[in-house]
Amino acid sequence: MNHAAVTTLLPSGQPQTQLTWIDANGTHLLVNTRPSTQKFRNIQRDPRITILIWDQRDPEFYAEVRGWVVETVSGRTAIEHADLLAHRYLGGPYRGPTRRIILCIEPVRQLIRRPTWAAQTVHSGDLSETRETSPTGGD
Repeated sequence: MNHAAVTTLLPSGQPQTQLTWIDANGTHLLVNTRPSTQKFRNIQRDPRITILIWDQRDPEFYAEVRGWVVETVSGRTAIEHADLLAHRYLGGPYRGPTRRIILCIEPVRQLIRRPTWAAQTVHSGDLSETRETSPTGGD
């Protein structure tokens, strides 16, 4: 499974990045976290978020997703989601803290970088929309 780096903004405006497990439900990217984390406090104040997901087999193949946290889900659903992720990433049940929150992220901009450094930019949450290709690999 591929991991993700999640960047949120501290109260000072300084970016904060953390490594995390990642999931998707077809519409949103999903990040499961604890409500006591700085990441959660950051998105409560400013819902902008950037996620970088890279291919473990080829780190030069990655996707950057910029978006907004549009919903949070807690309770039993969040614990069950953490268990699903633990099985996926660790091969066993979730054994961590029992207070969890799912951050539901609506993509606004997606950039997919391939090993050839050709970029595909998508300006909405739907990957089926028009892509612009940049041979230089720039944003």
